[in-house]
Amino acid sequence: MEEKDIETGHCRPYALITGAASGMGRIYAEKLAAMGYGLVLVDINAAGLEETRCIVNGGMSRGTAVQEANGPNAPDIITVVQDLSASDAADRVYERTSALGCEVEVLVNNAGLMYCQGIVETSEKMLWTIMMVHMNTPLMLCRKYVPAMKERGCGYVLNISSLAAWMIWPGIGMYGVTKRFVRGYSRELRIECAKTGVSVTNAYFGAVDTPLIPLSDRLRSLARALTVMIDPEKAVDKALKATFRRRRGVMPGLLNKLFMPVAAILPDWLLGAVYRRTRSYMMKV
Repeated sequence: MEEKDIETGHCRPYALITGAASGMGRIYAEKLAAMGYGLVLVDINAAGLEETRCIVNGGMSRGTAVQEANGPNAPDIITVVQDLSASDAADRVYERTSALGCEVEVLVNNAGLMYCQGIVETSEKMLWTIMMVHMNTPLMLCRKYVPAMKERGCGYVLNISSLAAWMIWPGIGMYGVTKRFVRGYSRELRIECAKTGVSVTNAYFGAVDTPLIPLSDRLRSLARALTVMIDPEKAVDKALKATFRRRRGVMPGLLNKLFMPVAAILPDWLLGAVYRRTRSYMMKV
């Protein structure tokens, strides 16, 4: 992935990344810091955020691309400890960045959670959490930051949808519903931002090899061998490449592209049979 040239100075642009305490969020932080952006790292996990900060800063001491992009000084990193399932989460994050005078040029709505249960078997708390984290807070963050991007004439939004946004699949139905919402509002926002210098990109990942995917070691090894599950760093590279090329979306993996249209037309009776056969396994994951 090519590095983006950014002038440093008082009005240095920032990249805001949710779910930055671990996993792909941490990789986004490392990549965007290497491109010269200041970072606003958001997560409920304070210890994880501090670890991400140390990793990004530590990369400079090892002479990585971060140092090459920014010189001898560590990148500007702001951490915001915030529960993204709270109804006022976007307000809290925006208040913090506004108070510090941050110009957010890149918004990465990365935070997410995955589970394998039927809707009525899922606790009310979990249903609320997944709707807020996947739907409400990312939408409100777009509402907070996109207007200023449009005024400046430059901005990039990366929303993390999913292969599941294109299909109904037993046991991850609510996950897919929330990701279809992301897919829908992202398209609408992209259309509204046309010709303004602001782009909106969706990443439609299938399985990415992170702890977010609740698979046994045996199934995880099989998924990697079949290339159904991809490396997280590779996934981040593809997502950022699509973002800075202002593409509407990216779906890594040939098998995902082949599976998507087939899964979208599977009949209810077949999906019901799959659900009944796999329900006991999903309850154990």
